[in-house]
Amino acid sequence: MANITAQDVNKLRQTTGAGMMDCKNALVEADGDFEKAIELLRKRGEKVAAKRDDRDANEGAVIAKINDAKNYGIIIRLSSETDFVSKNEDFIAFANKIADITLANKPANLEAMFALPMEGDLTIQDKVTEMVGKINEKIKAH
Repeated sequence: MANITAQDVNKLRQTTGAGMMDCKNALVEADGDFEKAIELLRKRGEKVAAKRDDRDANEGAVIAKINDAKNYGIIIRLSSETDFVSKNEDFIAFANKIADITLANKPANLEAMFALPMEGDLTIQDKVTEMVGKINEKIKAH
């Protein structure tokens, strides 16, 4: 069994945004392996997303952007279950990041947008699922 320190838990929390106890439990289950703990948290996020799929996500943020040439624009709506989440700075920053990536890549449709790379080898869809696990609310991008 690995020696899990508070610094290890905090580092995982800073990386993933997951709760302290979730991070600690993931590190314990992964026997201190940081990358394995991240993957465990991601899988838990997928399970949370599946459980919350039937919920309504009627609150959110709408982001509209145009390119510098002013000849192409996008509108992204990122919805959540509660206004508490949708008014959070991290949520709005996440919506803006999705909008920036979408504007830069000009996907043909929503499915192509979700497949765009967002962070490392993670897609926008992966990051949305990760956010669901982090905040424990349904999030939907339109």
